[in-house]
Amino acid sequence: MFYKHVRVQNIFTFIAGLTFGIGLIVSGMSNPDNVIRFLDLSGNWNPSLAFVMAGAIPISFLGFLWATKKNATLFGDPIHLPGKAHINPRLIAGGILFGAGWAISGFCPGPAIVAVGAGYSKALIFTVAMLVGMLVHDHLLPTLDRKLFVKQ
Repeated sequence: MFYKHVRVQNIFTFIAGLTFGIGLIVSGMSNPDNVIRFLDLSGNWNPSLAFVMAGAIPISFLGFLWATKKNATLFGDPIHLPGKAHINPRLIAGGILFGAGWAISGFCPGPAIVAVGAGYSKALIFTVAMLVGMLVHDHLLPTLDRKLFVKQ
């Protein structure tokens, strides 16, 4: 019984990921040129991604509203939503790094993975750098945290 449950869950997960990827391609978010032009407010600004966000925000809001009222996913797995975040140096540094990487490369994680599948070599470079950043976060940051951000 557990095997069938996992297989059905994997099929639905694949369908959700495929739908997300297709949405990124159709919306133009997997094309770094569109993203960079969207972020270039003083140059050749392209507002099309604002419409993508305007459509995504209400759908996401409804999804989070539903998730906050449930204790489990449709498959019975627990839902772990983040609590209220307090602004601290780590959050600010992470936001700056994420924003700079997005502005420079035109990729954020989801569209980068889609673009790797589409054969963008720049997306592969970004994805490798992203994975290295994740490893640094998981293995080096705890040491830096103790030295830099812990109140004494």
